[in-house]
Amino acid sequence: FDVDICRAVAAALFGDLDKVEFVSTTSRSRFPILASGEIDLLVRNTTWTFSRDTNLGFEFTGISFFDGQGFMINKSLNVKNANELNGSNICVQIGTSKEFNLNKFFSLNKIKYNTIPTETTEGAIQYYINGKCDVYSDLISELAIIRSKISSPSEHIILQDIISKEPLGPLVRHGDNEWGDLIRWCLNTMINAEELGLTSENIDSNLESDNREILRLLGVIGNYGD
Repeated sequence: FDVDICRAVAAALFGDLDKVEFVSTTSRSRFPILASGEIDLLVRNTTWTFSRDTNLGFEFTGISFFDGQGFMINKSLNVKNANELNGSNICVQIGTSKEFNLNKFFSLNKIKYNTIPTETTEGAIQYYINGKCDVYSDLISELAIIRSKISSPSEHIILQDIISKEPLGPLVRHGDNEWGDLIRWCLNTMINAEELGLTSENIDSNLESDNREILRLLGVIGNYGD
């Protein structure tokens, strides 16, 4: 999903979706790498928060995905909801909004828990699989993906509790308005195209359809020599 956003930007900028270089980051390294100029666009599960928008010198260009944080546990714990997690060991990535969300939820509900911190998602998952923690906490979409990949997925359940609102989206350095506008309208175009059912396979047939004026507004027709 994030990769396709980057490729859409490359297509808009260079006319070639393959003219993009991907750089791996961690939850801690992603912001310094963007700030240093090593990358121009950060697209990786980054939640749009007030502090990141105002304190870090970055700019969110829109919301590409709405998510929320939850919990995955082994069925053997016989836990039905998050309020029954008192005294549990929870694996979570440090330096993320997920860590903050956990502290807030358990503090408000007066539930005690122990954090098992890891630097990466992979580390947290491995701890959970190896039994070093009782619970793994992440975004619901991530939990679903992880559960589908581990052995014996039926032995693990994702609780229905969602403890946060997570608007995720592409992030750029603050101050480069033209670059920010490009990313923003690439994202807006992709969202509108999905709503209209437009794909790379049917775009040509829609140039003379009722969608013509919408395509013009999105700047798509201009790319086709109109």
